[in-house]
Amino acid sequence: MSLLNIILCIFLPPVAVFMKHGAGKALIINIILCLLGWIPGMIHAFFVTSE
Repeated sequence: MSLLNIILCIFLPPVAVFMKHGAGKALIINIILCLLGWIPGMIHAFFVTSE
């Protein structure tokens, strides 16, 4: 995991997920989680981008 990816996961989780997987199910889930709260979106972004 690169430094840029870590920074994006912390500050802009949907962008990090989009860069890794494109526009798909993971991005939609991450956007919903970010709308519910920033922390769940951030955790999901770390989980999805670490694969």
